[in-house]
Amino acid sequence: MQFKKPEDFTAGQVLLIDKPLGWTSFDVVNKVRTTLYKSLDLKKLKVGHAGTLDPLATGVLVVCTGAMTKQIDGLLSADKGYRAVIRLGATTASSDAETEVASWGAPDAVLALDRERVAAALTPLTGVIQQRPPAFSAKKIEGQRAYALARAGAAPDLPPVTVTVHRFDLKGLQPTVTDGHPVLDVTVEIHCSKGTYIRSLARDLGAALGVGGTLAALHRTASGTFTDADTWPLEALLARIRSLAPAGNDTPETPAP
Repeated sequence: MQFKKPEDFTAGQVLLIDKPLGWTSFDVVNKVRTTLYKSLDLKKLKVGHAGTLDPLATGVLVVCTGAMTKQIDGLLSADKGYRAVIRLGATTASSDAETEVASWGAPDAVLALDRERVAAALTPLTGVIQQRPPAFSAKKIEGQRAYALARAGAAPDLPPVTVTVHRFDLKGLQPTVTDGHPVLDVTVEIHCSKGTYIRSLARDLGAALGVGGTLAALHRTASGTFTDADTWPLEALLARIRSLAPAGNDTPETPAP
């Protein structure tokens, strides 16, 4: 990121942020925009992101300003990289930790899982696949977001879409107990096309193994050519922006959502 004066943001910047846990992608964009407006007295500056991350995810969030917002569509189409923990033996309505566990896998079946069986189940989920988006997603159904319908108790059954999972690598297994139930936390690394839902991969892996699965943790490691190594912590980036402010025109800190 090369910015030294307010005008650089209008000319166009790509800001690479390690999205904090609990923030929506819109929260981050709004915070960056507000800080630019108030600290640098910029008016009508376009700010947008190139690929949503769920609130419970962290990692590479690409935010564009000014003229670089014209490049968002191209950046959105880039492949993504993730490191995830999939919890086998637990199923939730949202396929992640947003909702409570709805059902637990049979203890004997969960305890019987080993590296060989889990690795074998990854193979059918690799390559060009048909993937059903999670009910708790931003897909629109007759003008309404799927997650809004799901939270209202009318979870839609979304049609499958074609995605490509270039790599789905098993990195570790950790047996544990949650609420008195045995589960297996599986650490994976994934390289996939845009539009791939890691929550759906967790759900489908659990279904293939017959014990259920949900996404316990997610970190985006790459978006196109941008990686973890390129990102700034959000507060560090905001502090850098504020440092460019004229005297007496700074913005006070605000807590995370």
